[in-house]
Amino acid sequence: MTTTQLIEQIHQKKSFLCIGLDVDLTKIPPHLIASDDPIFEFNKAIIDATHDLCVSYKPNTAFYEAYGLKGWQSLQKTIQYINENYPEMFTIADAKRGDIGNTSTMYAKAFLEDLDFDSVTVAPYMGKDSVEPFLAFENKHTILLALTSNEGAFDFQTKRSEGKELYRHVIETSKTWKNSQNLMYVVGATKAEYFTEIRKIIPDSFLLVPGVGAQGGSLQEVCKYGINANVGLLINSSRGIIYASNGADFAEKAREEALKMQEEMKEILKTN
Repeated sequence: MTTTQLIEQIHQKKSFLCIGLDVDLTKIPPHLIASDDPIFEFNKAIIDATHDLCVSYKPNTAFYEAYGLKGWQSLQKTIQYINENYPEMFTIADAKRGDIGNTSTMYAKAFLEDLDFDSVTVAPYMGKDSVEPFLAFENKHTILLALTSNEGAFDFQTKRSEGKELYRHVIETSKTWKNSQNLMYVVGATKAEYFTEIRKIIPDSFLLVPGVGAQGGSLQEVCKYGINANVGLLINSSRGIIYASNGADFAEKAREEALKMQEEMKEILKTN
């Protein structure tokens, strides 16, 4: 999917919501456990109930890897279901990969070619040659971890070196890499005060923003400082939507929570 197509979907749906499909078998409705593939059945129901309210789905691969081969099969079925039934969706493999060149090439192939995700999250710590293999895929996106929403982000990401924070070095340096136009960035909602500085460096890039809702981030604050002319934001919500209920009405309740966020986004878009 191209950036232009993503922007079109945002304006069409009046939403920049990304739903995280982080499936924990201990939290899904008990009646699904007896099915052949409870993870896929859960995802399918969530997707069918919310596809008109969001523009993106983001499975965190750890929640699938934890269940071995069956988990990978559930992930493959999930992405295939989205691509076949809702091809307008921007899909994100939240895998946080990143390694030396030939290894990154294989990671990129696995997620962007074999599984056919539109994008994958990548850790930048090993630098240029660990990220550029992901950027080589046409009409695919690499979402670089820049400033994350977790407490430990302050251990390294905001430490100053040569007069500026490490996350700023990461963002500025990444702009010099080959095919850097295919970059997006993870910036946590709990760091809303940093969005102004980040937008000075990357005014036009899309930002994937976790941390709204369960982690305490404010949608209004993020949009106040982070929105740009093309919106430029994908706001992720996982637990707050997919686990709104663990009863037979789980998909219906997930839709209700997604609708609340979409309606708030619709109002924000009216004034931007």
